[in-house]
Amino acid sequence: MAKRKYEWDAKKIERYIKQGRGQKEGENYKPWLLAQDVPSIGRDGQREGWKTGRDHHLLSDLESDYFYLLEWSSTVTDIREQFPLLPIEETVSIAEGLGVKHPNDNKTQEIVVMTTDFIINVDSKELVRTLKYAKDLEDAHTIEKLEIEREYWRRRNIDWGIVTDKEIPEIFCENVKWVRKEYHNPDVSELGSFIVESIEKIVYQLIQDETTPLSIATSHTDDRLGLEPGTSLAMIRHFIARKRWIVNMNEKIVPSLPLKGVSISTNSDYKKVEGYQ
Repeated sequence: MAKRKYEWDAKKIERYIKQGRGQKEGENYKPWLLAQDVPSIGRDGQREGWKTGRDHHLLSDLESDYFYLLEWSSTVTDIREQFPLLPIEETVSIAEGLGVKHPNDNKTQEIVVMTTDFIINVDSKELVRTLKYAKDLEDAHTIEKLEIEREYWRRRNIDWGIVTDKEIPEIFCENVKWVRKEYHNPDVSELGSFIVESIEKIVYQLIQDETTPLSIATSHTDDRLGLEPGTSLAMIRHFIARKRWIVNMNEKIVPSLPLKGVSISTNSDYKKVEGYQ
């Protein structure tokens, strides 16, 4: 398959607008930039969204980590990534007013559409956040682009800010990444409520002995219930992802070690959502 050209011209910008990129919200939102538009990233940059029910297109590990935090937050209701700063004439005007160079395509020399990494809906508010590695903030050209972006959102009276890698809780993100693949666990419906509840009961009882590794507890449960190896561990990941099991996400979850301090949520919506009843 031929790689897409990551170059910009006026026709390409017009085509993206006609395709609806950067428009709508929720599951109908389409980012201005897709992961596959960037040859060095491709499909590795796609992440299924719990909140939106669509694939999100993330262009760096830093964006992915921040996305995990947003997904986990109970106050975030929508996430829009790679949002275009349109009309392009406005960012050009802002750059001129600031006395800085507007970003352009290195090959075609065409002015490019600038983007914001994330627009976040928190309850009834919109927040805008740009992700940068702290070391990149020492680059003058990077600062110039951020100033254009800041002014764009200031004019719209929307809260804009920068998040750096120094502010991302690494362990927390690793834990979310570990559990998120089991958010939609097909065994929940395939095994039925009795088996799922039995997994929870048995594993929870076993880990009350805080010397028992999680993997030992889940393996024992698989054997006891006649399940395929790994079934119970995947279900525990599901419980954590769904916040049925409340754990300290700032402590790294290692299956070969005990999982301590677990509490079970009394949220009555959980079983209804999962179809247990």
